[in-house]
Amino acid sequence: MQIKGLVKLFLILLVFVVLLQYIYLIPTWKVENKADEYAEKIAAKAPTGSDTYDIEKNARIRYLDSMSNEVVFKIPLLANYTYSDLKKSQLALGLDLKGGMSVMLQVNLKEFLLSLSNENKDARFRKALDNAEKDLADSQDDFVTLFAKEWKNVADGNNLAKIFINNPTLRNEINFTTPDDEVLKIIRDKSNETVKQTFNMLKQRIDKLGVLQPNISLDENRNLILVELPGIDNPERARSFLQASAKLEFWNVYRMSDPGIIDAFVAADSKLKDEQEMNKATQIKEDSIVFDTIYKPVQDSLGNVIDSTMEVVQRDATQSQAGPLLSKLQLSVASAQNGNTPICGFADGNQKDAIMQMLNKPEIKALFPKDLFFLWSQDPTKDRDNDKFTNIYELYMLKKEPGTERAPLEGDVVTSATPNINQQKGGEVDVSLSMDQKGAKKWAEMTTKAANDNNRQIAIVLDDEVVSAPNVQNPILGGNSSITGNYTMQTATDFSRILEIGKLPAKPQIIQGIYK
Repeated sequence: MQIKGLVKLFLILLVFVVLLQYIYLIPTWKVENKADEYAEKIAAKAPTGSDTYDIEKNARIRYLDSMSNEVVFKIPLLANYTYSDLKKSQLALGLDLKGGMSVMLQVNLKEFLLSLSNENKDARFRKALDNAEKDLADSQDDFVTLFAKEWKNVADGNNLAKIFINNPTLRNEINFTTPDDEVLKIIRDKSNETVKQTFNMLKQRIDKLGVLQPNISLDENRNLILVELPGIDNPERARSFLQASAKLEFWNVYRMSDPGIIDAFVAADSKLKDEQEMNKATQIKEDSIVFDTIYKPVQDSLGNVIDSTMEVVQRDATQSQAGPLLSKLQLSVASAQNGNTPICGFADGNQKDAIMQMLNKPEIKALFPKDLFFLWSQDPTKDRDNDKFTNIYELYMLKKEPGTERAPLEGDVVTSATPNINQQKGGEVDVSLSMDQKGAKKWAEMTTKAANDNNRQIAIVLDDEVVSAPNVQNPILGGNSSITGNYTMQTATDFSRILEIGKLPAKPQIIQGIYK
């Protein structure tokens, strides 16, 4: 009799769970049906020849994203449920039954150790890091173990403590006489802590992504993170979401009109040309006709660079031929309108690496101010005629603070980030930011200085790429700002969620992925 009673109780509980799941399913089905209807309407309006499958899928995702925090089901006097709440409350079906995405991520400790060393330039240290990275693919050892082996091979009697002692946070633990074994123990502890922090913050990110019951696990021995995302139907979005380090920075800038800047570019090009001619790498016929492609920044009423125009002109035969740098990098045209731009030039995307290699040569860097460095725009420019992206990128000039490689203001001061439709800019999507007290104070200081300096720009940088560089018309005293870019509501929402969680201590890289 007792067994029969337990069986009845089990059946009652099972029926209750099934009914509860059914109650959860009905409101979500309604939302998803509406998402399907919306997506079909959007796809039906697509131009002939468009990929209607992708258009419909992306429209459905946008609709569901917009509904994620909307209350869609209420139990009077007990609880309100958003669409996201209901999806999380449903039983997970798993990858085999529901499909989805499974990825293996490797936490990049090479970049972490470089950061821990304050970007130390020691050739032996860099070689040990590079060799450890190569060995990692075919080894069962973790990165720090492989680095320790490689350092012993290349150290040539040098002390590892000298590499890391320039980091102020390590000076209480390391001095010039600290043995290598002890230094390695310290950086191993720091690395293990960083891997765990990255794992925990990645879990918080995935929770924000709104996937139903994801599976996330950490292999501490090899610094690997396994992520399973059941039901995900946009793998590219998930990949970007998982791998973004979200290193947000605010930098002061140089302008083309600043003293000596244009002269430095001309001198750099001349020096590189002399080197090229000495090496007889290329021969240019003096009687050949040469054309220049000139890009001119287009600014809005506030002075923000919003576009660029392109013009192809024949170079005057009396002008000297451009050297290796200026044949690849078209300098911004100096004028009363745009001479104050922090964009020093424009280049085709496939020339970016070659240009940076030239600008990073010690003899070329010496021609520019010591605190100046270059970063490319995150997105290419748009063609004004068809509003489509070109393959032309902008090169910005940024300015370091004295005595440090860090930005004056970083993303760790951001307390909230929200996507926003800016009606004053024709419905453009941006991301609104609020800062803590420390960040607000520094932001007020930076914007006051920039506004008083002929409305100088401040560059907003994400993962070492310039998102935007707006002119500062007036000091911003409340710690609030916004980031503009080529955002959709979905990408702005994802970006906002990442910023609220904060940047990952170390960047994870996908080394294996399966999409079902």
